[in-house]
Amino acid sequence: MPSHAHVSRSGGLRREIAALAARMMAEDGISDFGFAKRKAAKQLGATDADALPNNTEIEAELRAWLAIYQDEEQPQRLLEMRSAAIEVMRLLADFRPYLTGGALDGTAGRYSELEIELFPESTKDVEIFFLNQDFAYEHREPRRPAPHAPEAILGFDWDDVPVKVSIYPSAAERSPRRGQDRARLAQVEALVAAAQSAIAPHPSAP
Repeated sequence: MPSHAHVSRSGGLRREIAALAARMMAEDGISDFGFAKRKAAKQLGATDADALPNNTEIEAELRAWLAIYQDEEQPQRLLEMRSAAIEVMRLLADFRPYLTGGALDGTAGRYSELEIELFPESTKDVEIFFLNQDFAYEHREPRRPAPHAPEAILGFDWDDVPVKVSIYPSAAERSPRRGQDRARLAQVEALVAAAQSAIAPHPSAP
């Protein structure tokens, strides 16, 4: 049985890793919780697996960080990203697009990427579409092999919003990954409409 002191040290280190991972995600635009967690743990010299925070703990630290350091700009940036998501998803409507990541869950900040997932009949169909549109993009390599890794990752800029498009087999659409929300176009449009309604000036009463 671990001693009380060990548990206390482990808990403190766990919070430090979560806070550092959150700061990396906010300042460096890292969108992968696992990558941010491992990078933070390495930087802090953590070797105890028990000290690694879960995604929920990191997300809580990220929301707290954004509330402190990007409180005034973050809601506007989030609205810009979701509006860009609507445009991108309309463009790629034939490939069954979903929004995921920080722009959906509200943790996107100044340097975050817009994360879109596609489920086409063929990855080549997406690339042919881009080529026919004379649309500039770049191929990216996944950070590390994973059981449910996308078949391809494409990156491009949409105005001033960086976009990452992950392309999965069409059959994978029926098997959402645990702990990762995603939204269709209509849901994103509803989020934007609600945000615009909240910030719109209300007519004064007579």
